[in-house]
Amino acid sequence: MVGNPVADMLAALTLTDTEARTREDIFTAPSLWTPQRRVFGGQVAAQAVLAAMRTVEADRFIHSMHGYFLRPGDDEQAITFSVDRIHDGRSFSTRRTQAYQNGEPILSMIASFQDVDPGLEHQATMPSGIPDPDELPSAREILGPIDHPVAQYWAHSRPFDLRHVDDPIYFAPGPEAVAHQAVWFRTTSPLPDDENLHRAALAYASDYTILEPILRRHGATWATPGLKMASLDHAMWWHRFARVDDWLLYVQESSTAQGGRGLSQGRIFTRDGMLVASVAQEGMVRIPEA
Repeated sequence: MVGNPVADMLAALTLTDTEARTREDIFTAPSLWTPQRRVFGGQVAAQAVLAAMRTVEADRFIHSMHGYFLRPGDDEQAITFSVDRIHDGRSFSTRRTQAYQNGEPILSMIASFQDVDPGLEHQATMPSGIPDPDELPSAREILGPIDHPVAQYWAHSRPFDLRHVDDPIYFAPGPEAVAHQAVWFRTTSPLPDDENLHRAALAYASDYTILEPILRRHGATWATPGLKMASLDHAMWWHRFARVDDWLLYVQESSTAQGGRGLSQGRIFTRDGMLVASVAQEGMVRIPEA
């Protein structure tokens, strides 16, 4: 399945306007193949964001989204997106996007957009002492030699270059049972100069590693026998614009896990320390008892 992962992502993020109209706008988009044969959550979230963007005035930009993953998606089927233009005010617009396969919703999302307005300004500080991404091994370097379909997919078919600041937990637990980590990421090749596309691609990437701090805290890995994980919901706030084909640092922490669920939060910074976005996700995380 190795080809041009960024071109594949761009194809998936190219929505078709069906020109069907009820009280909602209808778009369709393809799905990308995954080894698990389920639609990647970041993909459908990014597509839902783009569908909402298509119904908003060009001078209003997305600043937040809150979505629920309702059913696993089938990567062999296209996805239909319906956008409800809930509200357009003087400064803000609100949209609801539903993603469907076989007539059933697989994602339900509400997003808010705002004009560019002046206001108060402050931000959290990027952690110090973080190694440069050029000093860290890529997922391709770590996983490329491993003859396994998932390892090969993660090494060659994802459109993002991911580099863990601490030892990745693909196969071995981290040296400490801590509930935090940091990951550098960027697309593996340049993206077009479309700010909304970069915002959607940021949503795409935000789903990759956000639940890993939960595993790291309990000495688990992606290869833990019997591990079952799935995103339940996803929230994201865009604070400042940044290109996603430049290196970004994703600082993540899990505040709690209980009842087969875990919650993680993340902050995304540019290389020079500008806070770009904040993320929160709750996921189902089940590990068989030893």
